[in-house]
Amino acid sequence: MKVSPRRTIAVAAAVSIICMIVYLRALSCDFVNFDDHDFIVNLVPIRTFDLNFIKWAFTTVVPIAGAWIPLNWISLALDYQLWGGLNPLGFHLTSALLHAANAFLVVLIADALCKKRFEEAADGQPPTYLYPVMLLLSGLLFGLHPLRVEAVVWMTERRGVLNGLFSLSSVLFYLRYAQKKEGSGFITTLFSKYYLLSIAAFGCSLMAKPVSVVLPVMLLVLDWFPLDRLRKQTLLSVIVEKVPYLILSAAITVISVRIGVKGGLISYELLSFAQRCILSGNAIFEYVRLTLFPFGILPQRIITSPFPFSYTVKATLAVMAICLCLGSVRKNRWLPATTLLFLIPIFPVLSFFQANDWLYGPRHTYLASVAISILAAYGFTVGLNKLRCFGVRSLYILGMSVTTAVVVFHAVVTYQRIGDWRDSGTMWTRVITNLPYSRAYFLRGLHYVDSGQYMAAVNDYTTCLEFSVRENYPVIYQVNIYAHRGEAFAGAGRYEEAVRDFSTAISRIPNPLYYYHRGMALRALGKVREAEEDFRRAGGTKGQMRWIAS
Repeated sequence: MKVSPRRTIAVAAAVSIICMIVYLRALSCDFVNFDDHDFIVNLVPIRTFDLNFIKWAFTTVVPIAGAWIPLNWISLALDYQLWGGLNPLGFHLTSALLHAANAFLVVLIADALCKKRFEEAADGQPPTYLYPVMLLLSGLLFGLHPLRVEAVVWMTERRGVLNGLFSLSSVLFYLRYAQKKEGSGFITTLFSKYYLLSIAAFGCSLMAKPVSVVLPVMLLVLDWFPLDRLRKQTLLSVIVEKVPYLILSAAITVISVRIGVKGGLISYELLSFAQRCILSGNAIFEYVRLTLFPFGILPQRIITSPFPFSYTVKATLAVMAICLCLGSVRKNRWLPATTLLFLIPIFPVLSFFQANDWLYGPRHTYLASVAISILAAYGFTVGLNKLRCFGVRSLYILGMSVTTAVVVFHAVVTYQRIGDWRDSGTMWTRVITNLPYSRAYFLRGLHYVDSGQYMAAVNDYTTCLEFSVRENYPVIYQVNIYAHRGEAFAGAGRYEEAVRDFSTAISRIPNPLYYYHRGMALRALGKVREAEEDFRRAGGTKGQMRWIAS
């Protein structure tokens, strides 16, 4: 069976086009108040593109980012220049194109990994269309899976798809290098163009998002299976190849740890090691479940206290499944290799290194899903060919139909989930509908204020207050909610209720901004003297209501 490179490129291009068609819906999405404003909308430096900006990008760590990601800032600044400002359509188009390019790369990686093994596994002479179907399926299972939506459509996660572009490029170049090295000398191939390009792409991936620090370990897994390089040459030689990768990983790890410490990782006093093990196991279980059954995908899930007993059960099942998969190494290598290639890229984002109260996020499966997508496509098509060889035509047709149905199902669900990110209101409404909690109501309230739906905001802030009282939130949290609800009441023209909420906030924390907004409400009520007194206490502080940290 021979498949020309042109045919492989054609399949990869078809995958990219299909992904772009599905993600066209993202072009109607807006920025959301889930970090997009801090990462993009209010980040002034990305609005210029000159030498000073380049210096800023490479020398500044934006606190909310919690990582050194200069290429992410550069990509956003290019978008700002290209699309004439903060045009969400343009930003979303760029992310969709990056994702389509990544799906293209997945097809090429599948071809590099599976070509020889497909020929060996296929009984008899398989139809000429079957191998291209395998490549097509590899790309579509990756590109159209609903778990990809968060990484592609949430603009804050631009760094994820950008990292994917460079990480997948690094893997592809490495595979090209490894395959050419089989018949060449060590020194010659060590400095081959593919090897150097792989290292360069890996370095760029770290500057987009440091999650790819584990890539050298993933390359070692590929050396073991399916490349079989650990059998053909010494382990030392293969490890030496990884030294440049490991140096880059170590440097970025040190930087990330230092930034994490300064940013305030959640203390082990608040979350013990045992609790983190439970949360991590639960996350792995959910990532696998959502990969197989993509139902219940939400933009955000938070850690609840105390942990439901189900977390422990799922963590236990995850550990047992991992042990079984890794323990099958004597019978086969594809299962433990795929298990490792799934777990390794997820490891840096598990709760062992938790820096926030998120339970798990679909975006974290972006790199981890590549191996599973390729394996599933390979298994489907090899199995279909066996059915054809056995002459079971009805099952062969059924298998093709089921495979097609899975891809279509993924595309439909992905299209639906893209709609969750249309704006902040739709995003937080989906979260609240499925998993209501205080912060979700607060952020939807902010959206309602910005869109002029003031009484809807009042209702959300009121619910937020009820949560804060019931769950004994700190006083500063409740004060902020009172102040924001006061702003919403004022916007709705209900100034007496606004004055009451501002007064409650001031009685606990007399912030100048609260005095200013109460003064505006008092003036609207015709109480000029009291308003002037509040303006005096505000001391010139003005502006829209914002969250006060202390």
